[in-house]
Amino acid sequence: MSAAHDAELIEQANASGRPPVVFVHGLWLLPSSWDRWAAVFAEAGYAPIAPGWPDDPETVEEANAHPEVFAGKGVAEVADHFAGLIGKLERKPAVVGHSFGGLITQILAGRGLSAASVAIDPAPFQGVLPLPVSSLRAARPVLGNPANFHRAVPLTYEQFRYSFANAVSEEEARELYETFAVPAPGEPLFQAAVANLNPWSEVKVDSTNAERGPLLLISGEKDNTVPWAIANASYKKQMRNEHAVTEITEIPDRGHALTIDNGWREVADTALAFVQRFH
Repeated sequence: MSAAHDAELIEQANASGRPPVVFVHGLWLLPSSWDRWAAVFAEAGYAPIAPGWPDDPETVEEANAHPEVFAGKGVAEVADHFAGLIGKLERKPAVVGHSFGGLITQILAGRGLSAASVAIDPAPFQGVLPLPVSSLRAARPVLGNPANFHRAVPLTYEQFRYSFANAVSEEEARELYETFAVPAPGEPLFQAAVANLNPWSEVKVDSTNAERGPLLLISGEKDNTVPWAIANASYKKQMRNEHAVTEITEIPDRGHALTIDNGWREVADTALAFVQRFH
């Protein structure tokens, strides 16, 4: 997504006078993965904004043709990119993020930039200790080769089936893969993998900031990439913030693709109901 496109989204949100909601996608997806969510939030009276990570292509076809544009994007760079966009909004937004977007959402909340936050199957931050076997297997396509730190890495269908689409039919899994999957930078996964060994890690969340605002964590019951153990450990760290509401909910029978698969509306409605309470 170009800077001009992002600027146009911000301008439209400001001109609308509606409360803004910023959507942050995770690895292996594009902003278009939020299109149906944006329609739901717009219908509910919000101004939805789904910017890209720096240099995101416009389409899945373009992304798969030019995977190199994804390479070299780290957590801090992406968080700062979204913080800069939020700084141009006239009203503090709600922020909704999935996977590494859920991590970015919590980083932004920790900076006091969001009115309410929803982190869906969020990647772990420093201090979140569980390392389930399924998470390690889901990350292996990237972490299995140290050279991937500087590369953009696509998932094969089989890898996508395990890490994203394990809770849907074979037919739907293939459709999701063809419709949504794009390469992703390897760097954030390496950063998350060593966050608890690196005092200077970029994968840090200020969970105690009094300005953090209300936070909901959503966990898919069958998620292999970010299982309940990780989401719940994140929740336990966040709930120590006595200045803000912290909640967690589990969506039954759902995998990591819960924001894009056939049950996306249930997740969107859960997020919307939380945002409506506070924003």
